Amino acid sequence: MNTMNCKTCHTHLPDLLLDDGYVAAHPEIAAHLKECESCAKELAELRATYALMDAWEAPEPSPYFDSKLRARVREAAEAQPEGLLERMYAFLTFSTRLQWRSAMAGALMLVLLIGGGSFAGFEYANRAQPQPSATVNDLKILDNNAQAYQQMDQLLDPNANDDSGDPPTT
Repeated sequence: MNTMNCKTCHTHLPDLLLDDGYVAAHPEIAAHLKECESCAKELAELRATYALMDAWEAPEPSPYFDSKLRARVREAAEAQPEGLLERMYAFLTFSTRLQWRSAMAGALMLVLLIGGGSFAGFEYANRAQPQPSATVNDLKILDNNAQAYQQMDQLLDPNANDDSGDPPTT
């Protein structure tokens, strides 16, 4: 029983093109290629395309190619652009931008310093502060309540000493 289908065979086509021993290692692909005309035809077409690509040679450039290219670049650099955007584009395209390197390096350094400082500030602000346990919180609340009760007792106690010097009235 052959479990190979065309979709699976298509996934193996690059390996079939580049590795001659791949078919011998996978007999199910060889059996599918013998049975399926469309897969065999596609493999043959791919092999023919690769053979043409191997036989093709790039043409040699003209002996005057470099001088013609330099002349065209010089003409493009000397031509006056029409508007502000075109002039800016030409300046950025044809200038050496040596005068901008130090300014750009300084701006980049400033951005990195500000960004790094901001990141460090965010890290410091987001650092979790240790939270006291629930027992400590409860003890603090009880202590505050005890102080409040003590103050209330002093206010309500008629025998408490006050600074006015008057005897307490009953």
